[in-house]
Amino acid sequence: MMESPVINSPNRLEPRWPAMLALLAVGGLRLALPESLSVGPGWLLIAVVGVLLIPTAWARQRGLDNLNKILGYVLSSIVTVDMVWSLGLLIAALPLHKESPRDLLRSASALWIANVLVFASWYWRLDAGGPRARELRGVHTDGAFLFPQMMLRHQAKGATGDQRWSPGFVDYLFLAFNTSTAFSPTDSPVLSAWAKLLMMVQALISFATVVLLAARAINIL
Repeated sequence: MMESPVINSPNRLEPRWPAMLALLAVGGLRLALPESLSVGPGWLLIAVVGVLLIPTAWARQRGLDNLNKILGYVLSSIVTVDMVWSLGLLIAALPLHKESPRDLLRSASALWIANVLVFASWYWRLDAGGPRARELRGVHTDGAFLFPQMMLRHQAKGATGDQRWSPGFVDYLFLAFNTSTAFSPTDSPVLSAWAKLLMMVQALISFATVVLLAARAINIL
């Protein structure tokens, strides 16, 4: 009787450090905002993210998948709420002319970048059951997004070395970047309803920040 292949071998483990760095970067971008456009001091978010990443990484190393997933959701939720709150404060501050043009432009740019990182984290965390479920599955054949690698024939996958391809954080970062720039997923069609809703929210936030930048630039000119 043949033994079934172990698909969750160490070489299939997806590195988590890109997603962790993305959340830390969101906390760092908050330092670019004036205190009037953020809740608490500028260092608060990066401190909260850094503290929560410790038990998240610990749960990952210990194989506590459910705890790791819950902590990941908490982290992503915190940075999302903080970003949306700051965007609301920025929109409210625009007609009041209390902030300098330089602060407004810097804040809108920081929030635009944060928007890309935050939603890339959500796509990476939710697609096909999350990173751990994708690791256990080994080969990515079904999910909320139809990546180009999923449409390759078996022979083509063998030629490119993608027989056991599974999306990593960079794939979702590229997807989120396209959504914020082109307001569409470009190379990866969206299949799931939750993904479509999230992409609509991301595109709306990106559009709002771009409009703020344009309005401020026109006002300066």
